[in-house]
Amino acid sequence: MLTYSNTEAASLCFSETFEALAEGMEKALWQVGGVPLQHRTDHLTAAVRQLRKQEQEDWTLRYQALMAHYGMQPTWNNVGVAHENGDVEQSHRRFKEAVDQALRVRGSRDFATRAAYERFVHDLIHQRNQTRTARLTAEKAALRPLPVTPLSPCKEMRVTVSRFSTISVGNNVYSVPSRLIGTSVLIRFHAEVLEGYVGTTRVFELPRLIGKHHHRIDYHHIIWSLVRKPGAFAAYRYRDELFPTTTFRLAYDRLRSDEAKRADREYVRILHLAASISEAEVETALQIVLEAGKVPTFTTVRDLVQVPTMRQVPAIEVPALDLSAYDQLIPSRRNCV
Repeated sequence: MLTYSNTEAASLCFSETFEALAEGMEKALWQVGGVPLQHRTDHLTAAVRQLRKQEQEDWTLRYQALMAHYGMQPTWNNVGVAHENGDVEQSHRRFKEAVDQALRVRGSRDFATRAAYERFVHDLIHQRNQTRTARLTAEKAALRPLPVTPLSPCKEMRVTVSRFSTISVGNNVYSVPSRLIGTSVLIRFHAEVLEGYVGTTRVFELPRLIGKHHHRIDYHHIIWSLVRKPGAFAAYRYRDELFPTTTFRLAYDRLRSDEAKRADREYVRILHLAASISEAEVETALQIVLEAGKVPTFTTVRDLVQVPTMRQVPAIEVPALDLSAYDQLIPSRRNCV
C-alpha cells in the first residue's frame, strides 16, 4: 500500500517466505509503475534476522539485495509500537471487511478455480482504488522509475536424485521422474513452485509444499522403477501415495484377501498400466471387476482396457538408381565417350 494515496495491491500468499514477500512486492511495484524511496515491513523472518549474541536485529542478505535492486531504503516499525504502521494496518482491516461484504453480496464463498477468486479480489481492489486516482497521480510524481527488468528472486540449491526417485528440499520430500535417478539437479525455489534444471533445461516443475516434514509423491514418477522390483511395494515408505483413488485401494485390499502372495506384484502391474495408458480407463475397469465380484488381477483388468497395439510397419521398396543420365551432364564424361 502507498501511504499517501492509500492505493492498494494484493497477492495471495500461503506462507511468509522470502519468495512470497519478494514476488508480491515486485508485482505491486510494477502494477503501480514506480518505486518509492522506502519500504516498510514488520518483523518478518524473511526480511529481518535475529542476532542472538548481540540481542539485535538485522536485515537478511536476500532482503538487502532485493532493496538494492530497486534502490529502496528498508525500514521496520518498532516492536510493540503498532501506531507506526497504523495507516497500513487500518487499510488491511478495512480491506478484509470489504472482501467479507463483497462475498456476502455475492451469495457464496465458493469459487470454481483459484483464478476466479484472484479475479474477484483484483476487481475489488480496482474498485477501491478508483476513489484514490487523484492522490495517486500526485504521488506518482514522487516515485522513482522502475529498473529495466524485474529481479524475479528465487533461492537456488543443488540436489542429487536418490535411488528412490526422490529429492529432499527444505525438509520436505518430492518425487521426480525416475529417469533422473542419480542426476544432479538445480532447484529454484519460488513462492509456490519448485523448478528443476539439468544444465539449462527445465526438467520438472512441482507445487511447493508449505511447512516442513511433508512429502509429495506422484506414482507416475515411481512406478517405472518400482515395476522392476514389485516386492519393494510392501515396505515402501510412502505406499499410501500409490493409491490414486479409493477404487485402487479397494482393488489392492481385494487382492490382499484373495491373492495374498501375488497381491503386491499384481497391483504394481495394474498401477503401471494406469501410468502407461490411462488412469481413468483402468479405474473404470477395476470398478467393473469389483462390482462383478471377481479378483482384479492384472490380466483381468488389461483385457477390459483398450491397450494400443503396434501398427505394422509397411514395407518400403528401395528404388533402383540409374545415374547414367547424370553422367551425360558432366563435360569430361561426354568428351571421353
